[in-house]
Amino acid sequence: MISLAELTRRIEQGELSPDAALAQSLAAVDAEEKTIGAFVSRAENPRAQAAGPLRGIAVGIKDIIDTADFPTEMGASIYRGHRPRADASVVMMLKQAGATIVGKTTTTAFAANDPTATLNPRNHGHTPGGSSAGSAAAVAAGMIPLALGTQTAGSVIRPASYCGVAAIKPSYRLLPTVGVKCFSWTLDTVGLFASGVSDLAVALAAMTGRPALRLPDTITAPRIGIVTQDFAGAPDASGAEALRIAAQMAERAGASVRALSLPEIVAEAWRIQPVVQDFEAHRSLAWKYRENYDAMPPLLRGRLDESRDVSAAQYDEAIDVAGSARQALTQAFADVDVLLTLSAPGAAPKGLSSTGDPRYNRLWTLMGVPCVNVPTYVAEGNLPVGVQVIAPFAADAKALAAARFVEMALAKL
Repeated sequence: MISLAELTRRIEQGELSPDAALAQSLAAVDAEEKTIGAFVSRAENPRAQAAGPLRGIAVGIKDIIDTADFPTEMGASIYRGHRPRADASVVMMLKQAGATIVGKTTTTAFAANDPTATLNPRNHGHTPGGSSAGSAAAVAAGMIPLALGTQTAGSVIRPASYCGVAAIKPSYRLLPTVGVKCFSWTLDTVGLFASGVSDLAVALAAMTGRPALRLPDTITAPRIGIVTQDFAGAPDASGAEALRIAAQMAERAGASVRALSLPEIVAEAWRIQPVVQDFEAHRSLAWKYRENYDAMPPLLRGRLDESRDVSAAQYDEAIDVAGSARQALTQAFADVDVLLTLSAPGAAPKGLSSTGDPRYNRLWTLMGVPCVNVPTYVAEGNLPVGVQVIAPFAADAKALAAARFVEMALAKL
């Protein structure tokens, strides 16, 4: 994979020109894309910018995020050839930081259920996850150093785990969703994929203009609470092994590690998350569902069929539960700095008919807290499995620093 942090360091020190850095990525895309299928459209002869902290950095944009220079088709035939008039806010943030947008990456239709044809670079017979399939795969295949995705339930952290890359789902609205196709306005969050945690920190700091998000020179050993999410069911053996290894290596590196039980209201929030997601999806996708029913992607259409009777009263009650759970979760961080939990039930499922199960992600998206996937374990079949580090709301710098601590501890395996 291509390290963004290393590229920016070399560019800043004059060892590598932005044009040469961009050319490396373009050559990698040319070499890998025909096999992996991570892009739906690519730039013709893109040029590196001369200024900005991300100059020379090639970026892929999930195809539910508006781009003026590329179609935004959202993985759906209804939007084939659709060309936005303007870039989404996050795309402009990248451009203003000097990055070069080299293409749009594949997404499940409307970032929902219907899978893409993108292959997992680690094992072509297994899903790369979704909905941000192309972004995760493009980084994992070493094509580009940075890609944007979105998460409504588990669409950043889970594909990152399956493809063996680092990723962050930041705190809710740290990155604006203006110009991003809405599925659920309470949940939708823009996230980043990169090769390592340091790369995420450099990119997020540059995009947001917040230097405090960059990793400190010295990272203090964190106090870690292990959360198994028993309310979400048992993980696969590979998922359980990843969590065990990460906890063991973090403790060996000096972290304080202990099991942590979450309040019952937090488990209740996990149970009601689909109510929030599906109720809002019916409103966000109302025109497609009512006026273009037969053209809707089949799995998403079936999901909307099953959830159309969710009432406003049920939704309002779910929103109240979520608010109470966020308060309780804040209190749960009183004696720990971060939580450590599963990124996915286990390794990527076989085949491309499913993008996997988001049951270990959806709570944290509803809570709005920052989550960072750290690749941890490689299961049989060269299939990666990650863990996620979770910090309190707005403590994205803490989440990144603790994730880097875990990443460094795992490097000693």
